[in-house]
Amino acid sequence: MGCDMLEKTDRRGFLARCGAAMAAGVLGAGSPWSAAAAAAGSGPGNRTRPKIGCVSWCFHSFAGGTNAEAALDTIGQIGFEGVELIVLAAEDLKTYWTDATVDRLRGQLERHKLVVSQFVLFQPVVEDLSSLDAEQRRRSLDAFETGCRLGARLGAPIVNIVAPWPRQFGRGQGYIPRYYEMPDAKPGEKFHINIAPGFDWPQVWEQYIETTRACLERAKTHGLKMTIEHHTHTLIPDTTAFLRLWDAIRDPALGLNLDVGWTLLQREYPPLAIHKAGRHLMNVHMRDIDGAMRRFVHVGQGVMDFQAIAQALRAVGFTGFCSIEQDKYPGDMEETCRRYLAMMRELL
Repeated sequence: MGCDMLEKTDRRGFLARCGAAMAAGVLGAGSPWSAAAAAAGSGPGNRTRPKIGCVSWCFHSFAGGTNAEAALDTIGQIGFEGVELIVLAAEDLKTYWTDATVDRLRGQLERHKLVVSQFVLFQPVVEDLSSLDAEQRRRSLDAFETGCRLGARLGAPIVNIVAPWPRQFGRGQGYIPRYYEMPDAKPGEKFHINIAPGFDWPQVWEQYIETTRACLERAKTHGLKMTIEHHTHTLIPDTTAFLRLWDAIRDPALGLNLDVGWTLLQREYPPLAIHKAGRHLMNVHMRDIDGAMRRFVHVGQGVMDFQAIAQALRAVGFTGFCSIEQDKYPGDMEETCRRYLAMMRELL
C-alpha cells in the first residue's frame, strides 16, 4: 500500500473515530438520537442506511467552463462516499465535457473510492424544457440526452435537473427562484414578477408533462433514472407539485430530489416533505438555514432539524444519498463539510 493510500486510510479512520465528538457541536452532547443511531448499527459499514455525499459545487463556482477536478480531490480527501458533478453551461458540453475530461474524472473517482450519486444539468443548460416552442424544446432535450450519456459513462444512476419555470414568466428578472424577498423595499415598492400577456398556465403544464416523459425516455435509454429538484417559482416549487407531476406520468424512473433548505425556505417542514414524497424520494440535498429562513448558513449555525430529517428518512426506508449542498456563505467550507460528514455518520 502506497503512502497516499495509507494517508487517506488514516484520515478516514480518524474521522470515523472522532465523528461523534465533532457531531456533538451540532446535535448537542448526550443527544438521545446518538444512542438510537448506535443501537440501529449506524456507520459506514451499514449499507442499509442512507449514504453521505457532497456536491462538487461546494468547492467551485457556477461559471461556465469551471474545472471540477480540484473540488473532486477535496471531497475525496474529506472522506465522502459520493459526489454530484454538474454541467454548468450548454457550451461546456462541447468544450469541457470531452472524452479526456471524463477519463480524468473517472480516474479521480476510482482513486478516492467515490461514486457519482447524480449527474446534474444546471438550469441554463436545459432551461427551454418548459418552452412552448418545439425547436427550443428540442435543443434542451438534446442537451439533456448528452448529459445522460455523460452521466452513464461516469457510472451515475441518476440524471438530475432543477425544475424550469415557464419561459413567459419572470423575463428580464434574472434567476427567478432567488427572487423571494425584498429586504430593502422602498416606500410604495411592490413585490412583482413579470408575466407575459397571454400566459396560459394549463398549456404550459400539459406541455411540461409531455416534455418530462421525453426526458425519461432518454434517461432510461442510457440506463438512468431522473430526478427533479424543486425551487421557488418553478413548475415544481414543492413536494406537492412534484407528486402532481408524478401522478400524471406514473413512471418509477421519475423521482424527487428534495432540498431541505429550499423546502424550509418556503415554509414546508422537511420531515413532512420526506413523508409526503415517500417511495418517490431518490436523492436529498442537505443544508442549514437561519432563523428567518432565507439565508443558507453553515451546517450547525442555523435552525435545520437534522435529527428529525434523519428520523424521517429512516421511517420511509430511504437508502439513497444525502449530499451537502452548502451555499458559498462566508466561512470555512471544508470544515463545514467535515462537520456535516461527522454529524450524518452519527445520525444515520
